[in-house]
Amino acid sequence: MKYNQNDNETCESKHEHHHEHSCECGHSHSDITGNDCDCNHDDCDCNNEDEDKERLHQPSKYDTALSKYATRLKDDEITAQTARILDKYKQENETKEVKKLLLNCLDLTSLRSTDNDPGIMKLTEKINDFVDKFPELDNVAAVCVYPNMAEIVNDTLEADHVKIACVAGGFPSSQTFSEIKVAETAMAIHAGADEIDIVLPVGKFLIGDYEGMCDEIEELKDVCGDKTLKVILETGILKTASNIKKASILAMYSGADFIKTSTGKESPMASPEAALVMCKAIKEYYLETGRKVGFKAAGGIKTTEEALTYYTIVKEILGKEWLNNRLFRIGASHLADQLLSELVEKDIQFFN
Repeated sequence: MKYNQNDNETCESKHEHHHEHSCECGHSHSDITGNDCDCNHDDCDCNNEDEDKERLHQPSKYDTALSKYATRLKDDEITAQTARILDKYKQENETKEVKKLLLNCLDLTSLRSTDNDPGIMKLTEKINDFVDKFPELDNVAAVCVYPNMAEIVNDTLEADHVKIACVAGGFPSSQTFSEIKVAETAMAIHAGADEIDIVLPVGKFLIGDYEGMCDEIEELKDVCGDKTLKVILETGILKTASNIKKASILAMYSGADFIKTSTGKESPMASPEAALVMCKAIKEYYLETGRKVGFKAAGGIKTTEEALTYYTIVKEILGKEWLNNRLFRIGASHLADQLLSELVEKDIQFFN
């Protein structure tokens, strides 16, 4: 209660109580000498004000994590660096061996509103048939579908070393209840998914709610267990190199096994500049923690030329250790046939 000298309750401190002072005991505390209150009243927190202010200004664990990395980037410098790398190295990668690898790093994707059980079954059967029709080539890395299609793929897929990837967690917007995200992820895994692609809660990131964002990713990684979790940054919405770098670091800090450029549902989609920033983040994170995180380019990648762009960036920034489908993926729906046509040197429409 507020102190009043007419009240029966009196404060036992040697203070004159004569003006407003905010404290949980409700008294108005003032030291005649002007010093801080040294009242021993059980409910009085006068001396905790400085401590409270100090706690408010303490950096969060997410700020501390980010402070270990260079996150203040200049977009024009990233654009120039990307152009230099591609001008210098891309042409040398236009080889048959690289195209074979790109095919083997492909997440063959079908994420259309018109998808249905017969269509997904047919796509999966083509992956099975690929083994006999093109024995000299390694198959795609994974087939990526909506979570309700995981069971169809699981029941149909016979090809070895091809994973089942599912988008989940409120794809493509990440705008739904956390409980729904958890349930959808768990159901996809139960239905046969080996890999889960979720979208980073971009809305939370943009207002600086790193705790809320990271908690969601951590929770979904807990659901995934030893299954691969890919976190889509939606780099076109993040816009700046600095935002992309921060989102990359926080996603990896929260348990992402891969970071991925885009859903393909928002514009702009994947870009070489975003890929460069993400790969630099992966490299720095690896040097800091010793943990290798994969990179997936996705969103609007339709040609071999575009795929070679991302291959070149991965090779020059992350090195040859990342040039395999355990650490490098490309998500696309039409790229497979173009790569296949160039490898067999005739026009083929095998997957589509």
